[in-house]
Amino acid sequence: MAKAIHSMIRVLDEARSVAFYNAAFGLEVADRLDFQSFTLVYLSNSEQSFELELTINKDQTEPYDLGNGYGHFAVSVSDLESEHARFEAAGLNPRKIVEFAPDGKLVGKFFFVADPDGYEIEVLERSGRFQ
Repeated sequence: MAKAIHSMIRVLDEARSVAFYNAAFGLEVADRLDFQSFTLVYLSNSEQSFELELTINKDQTEPYDLGNGYGHFAVSVSDLESEHARFEAAGLNPRKIVEFAPDGKLVGKFFFVADPDGYEIEVLERSGRFQ
């Protein structure tokens, strides 16, 4: 059986991205591998072993074109309203909280926030299948 261990995104500014993911989700640098043309930074927290891998290409000077294929990264939190308020207070510019209930039955309650490179992150309230 396969086990998900990390997801990778390319970022332009390592320090700015590390600061965002720490402020937003409490992710800390678990490892940093520096190579001649790129650096890999692995972020995690005590909630799980899954990591977010930041790839910093040393010759990249312009923001990445995210294209039309990227969807989003998702995390779950126990108190969505408190997290939303914390994001606002930290200047992270979360979008409004949405209740997704297409047939009158609540599927999920969430908000989105964009990281410094424009990657979308969905912050879901822990309930149902979103634990």
